[in-house]
Amino acid sequence: MKVLTDTLSLELETPVDEFTLPQGIVGFAHYTRAQLLRENGGHPFMRMKLRSPAECVHFVVMEPNGFIPGYEPELFDSDAAALGLADASDAMILTILTMKPGTPEEATVNLIGPIVVNRRTRIGRQVVISNYADYRARHPLIASRETAAGPF
Repeated sequence: MKVLTDTLSLELETPVDEFTLPQGIVGFAHYTRAQLLRENGGHPFMRMKLRSPAECVHFVVMEPNGFIPGYEPELFDSDAAALGLADASDAMILTILTMKPGTPEEATVNLIGPIVVNRRTRIGRQVVISNYADYRARHPLIASRETAAGPF
């Protein structure tokens, strides 16, 4: 199932601001509750606040559609079924941004392992997309000479 649409969730009447990640994300399995925090003027970036019973961690995330040319992630049928996705428009795709201190021009996004959230049920999971060979785990965010496709 292709899950990227032309509509950003910021344009929806009922955006998904809070959701659950029953399995957490890689390295943070006990952080199962998430909230998207949008800051004025921060579009396309958001902070994703993950909560465990004891503490919180924050990640910078973005919806890649409209910002990563040619990015068309496809889910394995088992992931789409586990999330209850009946239609591609039900899916919100979030990619995690990685940046070293003092070098924002080297920021990357993980195009292979996005977080997919069902907009209706507000349940999400981090997945490995079925067309992972077409993308990178460390795709340069700032205009580079490279495209979204290519080796890791």
